[in-house]
Amino acid sequence: MMDMKIGNTLPGGYCNSLTEYSRWHTREVTIGSVPMGGSNPIRIQSMTTVDTMDTIGSVEQTIRMVEAGCEYVRITAPSVKEAHNLAEIKKELRKRGYTVPLVADIHFTPNAAEVAARIVEKVRINPGNYADKKKFDQLSYTQIAYQAELERIYTKFAPLVKICKEYGTAMRIGTNHGSLSDRIMSHYGDTPEGMVESALEFIRICEDLHYYNLVISMKSSNPQVMVRAYRLLVEKMVAEGMNYPLHLGVTEAGDGEDGRIKSAVGIGTLLEDGLGDTVRVSLTEEPEFEAPVAIALVNRYKTRQAAAYDQESSSLGQYPYSPAPTAHVSTEVNTFIGGSLVPRVVVDISGKNLKDPAILTDVGYKYDILLDKYHMGEQSVDFVYLADKLPSFAMPGNLKQLYDYRIWVGINDKTNIHPVYTLAEFVEANLRDTQINLVRICRADLSTSRFEALPLDSTIVFVLETNELHGMADQRLFFSLLAELGLENPVIIRRQYPVEEFTGPQNDLMNPEEPVSKLQLYAATDMGGLLIDGMGDGIWIDAPSIPVDKLVSASFAILQATRSRISKTEYISCPSCGRTLFDLQETTQMIRSRTNHLKGLKIGIMGCIVNGPGEMADADYGYVGAGPGKVTLYRGKEVVKRNVSSTNALDELIEIICGDGRWVNPE
Repeated sequence: MMDMKIGNTLPGGYCNSLTEYSRWHTREVTIGSVPMGGSNPIRIQSMTTVDTMDTIGSVEQTIRMVEAGCEYVRITAPSVKEAHNLAEIKKELRKRGYTVPLVADIHFTPNAAEVAARIVEKVRINPGNYADKKKFDQLSYTQIAYQAELERIYTKFAPLVKICKEYGTAMRIGTNHGSLSDRIMSHYGDTPEGMVESALEFIRICEDLHYYNLVISMKSSNPQVMVRAYRLLVEKMVAEGMNYPLHLGVTEAGDGEDGRIKSAVGIGTLLEDGLGDTVRVSLTEEPEFEAPVAIALVNRYKTRQAAAYDQESSSLGQYPYSPAPTAHVSTEVNTFIGGSLVPRVVVDISGKNLKDPAILTDVGYKYDILLDKYHMGEQSVDFVYLADKLPSFAMPGNLKQLYDYRIWVGINDKTNIHPVYTLAEFVEANLRDTQINLVRICRADLSTSRFEALPLDSTIVFVLETNELHGMADQRLFFSLLAELGLENPVIIRRQYPVEEFTGPQNDLMNPEEPVSKLQLYAATDMGGLLIDGMGDGIWIDAPSIPVDKLVSASFAILQATRSRISKTEYISCPSCGRTLFDLQETTQMIRSRTNHLKGLKIGIMGCIVNGPGEMADADYGYVGAGPGKVTLYRGKEVVKRNVSSTNALDELIEIICGDGRWVNPE
């Protein structure tokens, strides 16, 4: 293989280190005037939503995206005519002084890819449907038949590779979880292993033809699947002597808070691993709003890279497990936290007006003044922290209160009231709670004499904190050391975000509510990256400058995105593109307005058949554009109704849900 430098990943692993920040070294790929990989910065990109045949509309949207921070712009080319029109779009952009590299997005049409590869700087193909068709057939292949299929793919794919070599065009081999071919599905199932092998088949063809200008992606709407697939891809590539750049993204993440948090859980976890050379955040919003979100995610690692730990001076030890973090197994405390129970949510309300019971509305407990009682919701928090402040009203009976130890000692009626200690306070305490004792701790405490003096107590719940720049590594290491010590106490992950966290590089397009948006991204990365690996029995986002209701909403959204606690309907919504057959943003909001009370249900909303049954593979029901004014409705991967008028489609979807016995009336 030519010009290949392999990064020093952990033996059998997927990153350089789990205890110090270090980007995995990939080969540099030429994409117009903006190279990717190697020592280049992590690149930002997005995709147009305008019809590709609308030249001026595509050009003007591309310019808005570039002004928002996009370094590459992807444009769909579903057929040859759109592929040809890329030349007109590129010509007009160059005329206006914009040299941004363009990427043609190809799905089912090799002939369109071959046209586009002669025009733009990069083409993206999906190995699941470039040479194969997705029919959801359960097929069985003998070894000879499987090899024959690979040879057929080689013949169909090789012409594009040769054109890319001739024209200096880069290529992204972009596997999507929901669009694996029937052949791959029959052999590997709908798994990360299948995703990786699907890409490797095409990479091997490229290498056989001595073409290496490749970028690889492993996208899924499920962040757990996405993270596992990328990690496995790197492990497999290293084993085969490859180090191609990685394009990171969570498909169909949705819009608003959910879209940002879901994206950050997947993308942020991998960035923490040092993986990723370009990022696209897929939101069901205008594409110029995607780039600032991606920039906010990536910017954290600019300072991280500059201050990367020197192994000799790092206060962190070596992570003992390879290749992946090991889930934390905890036991239940007071039948309330730990074990098989869902992760708990802690929120600080010590700064609120503790004379007014209405303040608990922000934490999910709505006070009815006439009946003098509280109403709970699906997003009612489990613990409120009051520090040294005492409320002047009666708290709900099912809400646990937390106080600093020195205050807790003096409270007479301790029903549902529990102490929060420093490690020193707990070791030296004369009085401890009989039910739950929360002990603040950091990884460095585990090697102290004070920790050695800690009474082994089954009521202890650790509140894990960190002051390390690479806090993920620090907290991962805590969990591994806890396992080495044989301790199974539950752990609440606490991350603190002082106001300075949100006053770094600003981008006006991050608005509205920039600090809240950044909090969502940072916390989803820092906590989601642990939860996705099975670490943590609760989360505590401590950000005094952020409104309490936003902290609560973000907490539950992180738990939902990591599939560790489901509290609302999930929408798997594509980001829209030139193929979309209806107003995706308007339709998503319409569907959300009538179904957002269906806790645990996953509804896919796709603009066209390209992002149809495959991309919503994780959904219970699907609403997919079938043509102008027409919608096809799905139950899982099964078509239930075809070509339904968009006027009646939502009503008919609700009828299907009702018929399955999964509908409940909103309160």
